[in-house]
This record gives sequence, structure tokens and C-alpha cells, in this order.
Amino acid sequence: MELYELTRPVFFVGFMGAGKTSVSRKLARTFGLAAVDMDTYIERREGRKVKEIFAQAGEEGFRDIEQEVLVELSQKDPLLVSCGGGVIKRKENRETLKEAGFVIHLRITADEAKSRIGDLSTRPLFSDIENARDLAESRMPLYDEVADVAIDTAGRGVSAIAYEVRDVLEKAGVLCRQQK
Repeated sequence: MELYELTRPVFFVGFMGAGKTSVSRKLARTFGLAAVDMDTYIERREGRKVKEIFAQAGEEGFRDIEQEVLVELSQKDPLLVSCGGGVIKRKENRETLKEAGFVIHLRITADEAKSRIGDLSTRPLFSDIENARDLAESRMPLYDEVADVAIDTAGRGVSAIAYEVRDVLEKAGVLCRQQK
């Protein structure tokens, strides 16, 4: 397997169910790169589930932790970072994303996302599809604001999306073959 390296962090943004974690993991496995899911990282760092953080500290408390973690991850060796769907809500986070790395918006509609998520009980937002649609629509301009590139994921599998991302990253000089 040829090894690759990143010249800067790559942040995946988009609505829940867009495939941010699946695509970043596929790229990591295929090209020998490091990948991290921000929510999982937060859970390990805090020793509790995101759901518990929301329950105990409220959304603001969670967003404070998320903001710290985004800065932390942006300063590590370049890696693939799948961000939580709401990371773009804070202006400071949008600035960090734009300044620190290369941002890929995986575009998806709320309806498509709902059809992809196996266990809807883990995603309470989808209990009300109208609410999910409104949220997805309200966040779309913020995802687009931070994105270096947007990729439509509708009706496409993880591999196809991952290879498109690879092509984009190579063209942008973000993903390079390691020199032997």
C-alpha cells in the first residue's frame, strides 16, 4: 500500500448522517492516515457520552468543550477530523475551521440522512422530520461558508464519496504521496 500524508488537517462538516465519520475512516484505512471523530474524542476526553454532557451542562456547555477540542485537534499533526453537525454554529469555530485546515462539506438532505441512519433512537432529532429539515436548511449556509469544497452525497456509497474526496485533496495539495 502506498502511504500518503496530509499537509494540513482536513475537517469534514455536514448534517448528521452525511457520512463524515464513515468517509474519513475509509480514507484513513485506504491511505494510511489518522482519523478522529470529534464526538467520540470528546466522549473519551470527558469520560461521558455527548448526550450526558448535553443533559448536565446544556448545549452551551457542550459547545464550549467542542470549541476547545476543535482548537486542540487543529494544532495536532494533520489528521482527518469528522466534526459534529453543530460545530459550525459558533463563529469562533467557523474561523478555526477556515484558518486551520481544509474543509469538506458533505451535503445531504434531512430526508436522505434519515434513510441512512439505522437506529433512529440514537438520533432523537429525527423523531420530528420537519424539525430536522428546518435545522438542516438553517445550517446549510454555515457549512457552505466554511467549506473549501462541497460534495453531494445523495444516493452515493462511502467508497465513491471517499475517492472523490481523495481526488479533491490531491488536486488541492493537501493529500500527498509520502516520499520514499
